[in-house]
Amino acid sequence: MANLFRFGISLPKNLLDKFDRLISEKNYTNRSEAFRDLIREDLVKAEWKKNREVVGAITLIYDHHKRELINKLMDIQHDFGGVIISSQHIHLDHNNCLEIIAVKGPSKEAQKLADSLKSVKGVKHATLSLSTTGKDI
Repeated sequence: MANLFRFGISLPKNLLDKFDRLISEKNYTNRSEAFRDLIREDLVKAEWKKNREVVGAITLIYDHHKRELINKLMDIQHDFGGVIISSQHIHLDHNNCLEIIAVKGPSKEAQKLADSLKSVKGVKHATLSLSTTGKDI
């Protein structure tokens, strides 16, 4: 790392102890890596708030026997073709399916797609996982 800078921070002992336990549980080798990840996480959230180009994954769990559900989900996905870059359909058991939809584009469009899919009757669970294109981090 050519541009590595060192700086100090002050924390109350109890907060530092909790932080050290947390980073140990998450298998960080040092505090610096944990702080870098916390900073990156906030920077990613800032990109999403500013409606910048982002990437993410929408996961859906649904009952594929639910009448017209698959058609509704496909119609919505076709309406957001400019944001969807890939999707994968997985059969979990006789009744339930997992769909993973990779998205790239303005954060508001990705969120709108996730909200549209989540609100369809028959979708049991849906999440949107946020990330960044990596260009600005």
